[in-house]
Amino acid sequence: MFRGLLCGMTTPDFDVIIVGAGLSGIGAAYHLQARCPDKSYAILEGREAIGGTWDLFRYPGIRSDSDMHTLGYDFKPWKARKAIADGSSILSYVRETAAENGIDRHIRFNSLVQEASWDSEAAVWTLTILDRTTGQTSDLTCRMLHMCAGYYSYEGGYKPDFPGENSFAGRVIHPQAWPEDLDYAGKKVVVIGSGATAVTLVPEMAKTAAHVTMLQRSPTYIVSRPAEDRIALGLRKILPEKLAYGLTRWKNTLLQMLFFRMARRRPDKVKDRIIGMAREELGEGHDIETHFTPDYNPWDQRLCLVPDGDLFTALRDGDATITTDTIETFTETGIKLSSGQELEADIVVSATGLQLEFMGGAVLKVDGARIDPASLHGYRGIMFTNVPNLVVTFGYTNASWTLKADLIAKYVTRLLKHMDKTGAVEVRPIPESDPGDAPWLDFSSGYVTRALHKLPRQGTSAPWKLNQNYIQDIFEIRHAPLDDGVLQYRRAGDPYFSDKHADAAAAIAAE
Repeated sequence: MFRGLLCGMTTPDFDVIIVGAGLSGIGAAYHLQARCPDKSYAILEGREAIGGTWDLFRYPGIRSDSDMHTLGYDFKPWKARKAIADGSSILSYVRETAAENGIDRHIRFNSLVQEASWDSEAAVWTLTILDRTTGQTSDLTCRMLHMCAGYYSYEGGYKPDFPGENSFAGRVIHPQAWPEDLDYAGKKVVVIGSGATAVTLVPEMAKTAAHVTMLQRSPTYIVSRPAEDRIALGLRKILPEKLAYGLTRWKNTLLQMLFFRMARRRPDKVKDRIIGMAREELGEGHDIETHFTPDYNPWDQRLCLVPDGDLFTALRDGDATITTDTIETFTETGIKLSSGQELEADIVVSATGLQLEFMGGAVLKVDGARIDPASLHGYRGIMFTNVPNLVVTFGYTNASWTLKADLIAKYVTRLLKHMDKTGAVEVRPIPESDPGDAPWLDFSSGYVTRALHKLPRQGTSAPWKLNQNYIQDIFEIRHAPLDDGVLQYRRAGDPYFSDKHADAAAAIAAE
C-alpha cells in the first residue's frame, strides 16, 4: 500500500518559492512575509522585470479593465485619481509595492521554471530552472510551491493563420509583441478582434492614425464607465486613506457582484440595457443591431469596459469604424471580407487573444510520474487532487483578479502555520468521494474554449467547485477549516502516500 517511509528530512533551499513577480506574486510575497516572517522564500521570474502583464504588454493605450480599488492590493491603497488606470501607472504601483516592502530583494530574474517535481521521500519540490541569460539550467528546492504565473503564455498570443497573409504589403502584428518602432501616424489601420485589447487599441490609435477599423467576427458587450470614481475621490477628502480605500473597495466589489447576479438571473433585461447604453452613446446613424448586439448572454464572455466612452467617441467622430464580417483573404493592400467588401490597410493588428497555460507551462511531476493537468480537480480553486504542497493563484473571470489572489495568499499563510503547529511536512487534497466533473471555466470566450482540454477540471459541489463569488469565497477560503477531511497531512516519519493516494489517506485517517 505504501511506497515507503520517510527516511530522513531534506532541508530545502527555501520554505516557499513563489513563481511570478507580477501583481499576484508580489502580493503573495507581501502576505507571506507579513504573516509568516520566519519563512524563507524566493520569487522566480522568467522575465527580466517586475510587473507581469503590466510590463509585458506595451501596446498603445494599455489599461486595466477593472477598477484599481479592487484590482489593487487590499493592503496598499490606490492613490491615483483614475480608477481605470493606464498600464504604466499599474506597473509603477506593483514595483513600488515590491520596493517599499523589500520584496524586490527576493526576486531572481530570468529564471524560468521548466519543471516542478515533488519527491515524497524528501518531502520537497525540486524546480528545474532555465537561466534565460546563460541558457544553463539549475535546481532549487522548497517545501511549499506557490504558482503566481498567471493564466496565459508569455511566449506569444493566439494568432490564426489568415489566408493570403503573406501577400499583404504592410505589417501584421500581435499586441503581445508590440514593436517599439511602429509608427502608425497617418496610416490606415485594421484591428482584428472585439475583446478588451481591441477596444483599447482602437480609440488610442485613432488619435493619430488616418483611420482605424475594428474588424470583428461577432459583437461584444461594451460598457462605458467613468475613468475616475467620484465617490472614491469624495471619500478620500473626508476619511483616512485606508478607510476610504476599504469602503470604495467594498462598494465596487458589491456592485460587480450585483451586476453579475442580475446578468445571470435576468439576462434579457441586462442585455437590453447594455445595448441601450451603446445606442445612447452613439446616437443615430450607427447599426447597433449588427455591431453591438451579441448572440450570447452578458457574462457568458467577459464584458469590455471603455473608460469615459472613448471608443464611442472615436466612432462618433468618424476617426474609427466597426465592421462585422469574416475574412476571406488578405490582399496586397488590405483585407477582403466574405461579403466582398475590401478594407484598405497599411497596418493590421491581430488582437485575437491569448493562449491559456497552466502553471506557466512548467512540467508537473509527483514521485517521478508526469501529471496531466486535465486529470486534476481543483480544491477550493487553490490546490489540486493528490498534488502535495502546491497552491496556484487563479483569479476571477467576473471580477478583479486581485480579490481572489489576496484571499489565496492569506490562505497559504494559514496553511503554513497549521502545518507548523501539527508538525506536518506535506498536505494534499484527496477526495472522499467522486467530486463530480465540470470545466474549469464556464466561459464561452474563444481563448478559454481553445484551452479547456489542457486545464484542470472543477467539481460540482464544495469544496471542489470553483466559485465566482467573492463573498462566498471569504467563507470558503479565508475561513475554511484546515481539517475538513479532504486535506490530508503527513508528518515527518509518517508513511508517505502511495500512487493510490486514497488508500493511504484512509489508513492514516483510521489511526
